[in-house]
Amino acid sequence: MNNTADALVEVVLPGKVEPEGLEVRHGAVPVAGPGQVVVRMEATGVSFAEQQMRRGRYYDQPPFPFVPGYDLVGTVLSTGAGVEPGLVGTRVAALVKIGGWASHVLVDAADVVPVPAGIGAAEAETVVVNGITAWQMLHRKARIRSGQTILVHGANGGVGTVLVQLARAAGVHVIGTASPRHHDTLRDQGVEPVDYRTPDLGARVRELAPRGVDAVFDHVGGPGIVQSWRLLAPGGTLVSYGSASTRDDEGSKQAPVLKLLRQVWTWNALPNGRHAYFFNIWAGRALSKNRFRDQLRADLTQVFAALQRGEVNARIAAQLPLTRAADALRLAESGTVAGKVVLTP
Repeated sequence: MNNTADALVEVVLPGKVEPEGLEVRHGAVPVAGPGQVVVRMEATGVSFAEQQMRRGRYYDQPPFPFVPGYDLVGTVLSTGAGVEPGLVGTRVAALVKIGGWASHVLVDAADVVPVPAGIGAAEAETVVVNGITAWQMLHRKARIRSGQTILVHGANGGVGTVLVQLARAAGVHVIGTASPRHHDTLRDQGVEPVDYRTPDLGARVRELAPRGVDAVFDHVGGPGIVQSWRLLAPGGTLVSYGSASTRDDEGSKQAPVLKLLRQVWTWNALPNGRHAYFFNIWAGRALSKNRFRDQLRADLTQVFAALQRGEVNARIAAQLPLTRAADALRLAESGTVAGKVVLTP
């Protein structure tokens, strides 16, 4: 049954706008159809995707206007036909790509993952998209092992923070690039910090890892990706998962990604035992929705377990109400905060 006492509040991205151009809209709470649940949002986040989307730069975003919001955590309010009614009242997390910036969100029941007791909504939110991304890149793509050395670009960022902690928990030595103000925090986590603006970043990394690193995780893209490849040890793996360096570029939003894909394909054709991947969290969903969902559920469950064990800290940079999404987006884009900017109802 639906709780009609509630009213829907959602934030709409009307077009290419500054954060202040976001619109708050009110309406009726959606009704769960067959196989669906309505989740009352308790926490959603501001990720790099929304920063790209407002510029029209996210490579597969829908046409404007739409409600952004890549992931959310909340409580199941109602269920549709064919869904276990006992789900009502359960706290769940979901990866949705768009639609999360709303007080009530329709989600396929097969896409929700239970949040363990004892983890708060905002805490859980910090590790949904960032945690799945970090886990899958480390364990499914790079297949890291204890005793190896990796380089993480943007080690203080949303994904970088979780990546570093999961890697350290797995017994991996981590070199992390970040601005100097984040170096003490990284050292506290057992990371060897390097200033990302160091003129000869490659030489500095080589000092720390003379034979090269076993994996590089690069969200920057652009010309620097070549240096990331060159820093790999024999048999090493480069995982590229974004093109932050092209965030403010004009022109085709597909071009930076296609360029990265071409580069990755070229490197993988070389007979040198190294591997390169362009990581997209949605890859494989079109081929097998069930396999995609099974992996996502398994991996997010692992990340939540790491959070419960204290191996991963939920780093909340700020919590703002949904109606202040413009301020939240502005704050996330400022580059001055460590951790995740979280929106609450």
